Amino acid sequence: MFPATFKLCAGISYRHMRNMTGLRKNAMVAIHHELSRLSCPGPSSWISNVRRRSSLRSNRIEEEPCSEVDLAYVKQGQEALQKSICILSEQNGWQTEIVTASGDKVLSKVLPDIGKVFKLEVVLDQHPDDLYNELVGNMEQMGDWNPNVKQVKILQKIGQDTMVTHEVSAETPGNVVGTRDFVSVRCAKRRGSTCFLAGMSTQHPGMPEQKGVVRAENGPTCIVMRPNADDPEKTKFTWLLSIDLKGWIPKSIINRVLSQTQLDFANHLRTRMGPSGGLEAALAC
Repeated sequence: MFPATFKLCAGISYRHMRNMTGLRKNAMVAIHHELSRLSCPGPSSWISNVRRRSSLRSNRIEEEPCSEVDLAYVKQGQEALQKSICILSEQNGWQTEIVTASGDKVLSKVLPDIGKVFKLEVVLDQHPDDLYNELVGNMEQMGDWNPNVKQVKILQKIGQDTMVTHEVSAETPGNVVGTRDFVSVRCAKRRGSTCFLAGMSTQHPGMPEQKGVVRAENGPTCIVMRPNADDPEKTKFTWLLSIDLKGWIPKSIINRVLSQTQLDFANHLRTRMGPSGGLEAALAC
């Protein structure tokens, strides 16, 4: 309708056509009708459409890595996610490390090219979206509520899904395992109702190895959050952990430390996301 109205308006701009009987009146009626159709309490449909297209276009621009280095980080993050999904999809061969009275479980498996990996399986009372927003959106605040973590810092963001981070772990009780730091590329994704946060070790010019701190390596690692089958408002929370702490540490100690670290993380996350979690964090500041 709008193109026809435009042609009609263009037609009356010519002097010899303005005098044609009824043409001017018909043009005014058509214009009034078209403006009435477009007007509404909120933005008109075509304005909304333009805004939506502009938003999509700007998002695509933000998501496009601008260098080969950025593309390499994106590829690493996607590789970590794909490898993690493959590992978690294989149900055979897992050995039980710990099962708590509340049903929290840590399993392990030895993989040929990776070594020993650990898998935490718990159910959390929060919805996957809330947990995703906390672990991804508030990632740098993790040190406020998880005593096993001293600091998490985002070194670089690439688009909406990929980032490079620097994490510093706290020493274990008795300093059995001292402070470690990690530089990781992380890939955060949503697929339907399931949320993923995958990662693996990488290098970044903004964070070379620090004197006096052991640079450990991890990956592939992945946290998977999906609605619990019995209650969709709760979350089936799975954490695949693959880590090389470096140094001369007996494997028995490493296995015990990593298993306990996963259980501790689940409990600290429960406290963080509980009714008093935000208040406790505020009082701690």
